[in-house]
Amino acid sequence: MQVARVVTLGASNLTRGFQTVVSTGRQAWGPGVEVLAALGHGRSYGAPSRLLVRSLPGILDCGLWRELERRQPARTRALVTDIGNDILYGFSADQILAWVDDAVCRLRRFTDDLIITDLPLESMRRLSKAKFLLFRSVLVPSCRLSMAEALERAERVNEGLFDLAAAHSARLFRLRSDWYGFDPIHIRPSLWRSAWREILGISVGVDEDRQHWVEGAKLYLMRPERRWLFGIEQSTPQSGRRLALGGRVWLY
Repeated sequence: MQVARVVTLGASNLTRGFQTVVSTGRQAWGPGVEVLAALGHGRSYGAPSRLLVRSLPGILDCGLWRELERRQPARTRALVTDIGNDILYGFSADQILAWVDDAVCRLRRFTDDLIITDLPLESMRRLSKAKFLLFRSVLVPSCRLSMAEALERAERVNEGLFDLAAAHSARLFRLRSDWYGFDPIHIRPSLWRSAWREILGISVGVDEDRQHWVEGAKLYLMRPERRWLFGIEQSTPQSGRRLALGGRVWLY
């Protein structure tokens, strides 16, 4: 299927590997591919999130949905990933699944080509209690969940994602435990290209862009439509940034 538009929802894994997602989509489906993304380190699906001095609205509250309504219909592949952040923010499994279900229902209005990733449970289960406390303290200092409580919620979310994917006729992609190393929740950078190609369902070989690092830096520094720095709101209208190597990007 020739995809013309890719819509991606996620948090830190998507942010770290976003250039890989963009270049993989471009090389698989051509330089005219459109990529609309709601992402960001620590991003929540349903609540505002803050990392150091930067805050972002929840994915369900961002401008991506308005942009999808405005744009002409196009053959679209949608990806819903990085679902675990809201566990450490203290939200229940039921609330997290309700937010993901809402996001998938909205995406279904624009495409029936949907991919949902599960949580890296095997990698998480390998954590020692000391290592869990270290990651919890660094990533979400306000979190007071024990390792057992976090794993229990993660397992409930994972079970619910299987049911949710089946209900929406979406593909549930099971993340591979060998993609993770010392860091139990972030895919190793050396595996970004092969991992995202597999997640996006691209089976053909994809050559790496020679200038991928330049594009990656520009995409990483690209402002989303709405964010707060030091409590001051910044608004950046999204008109579809054209990339030198091909493709257009909208960031929310």
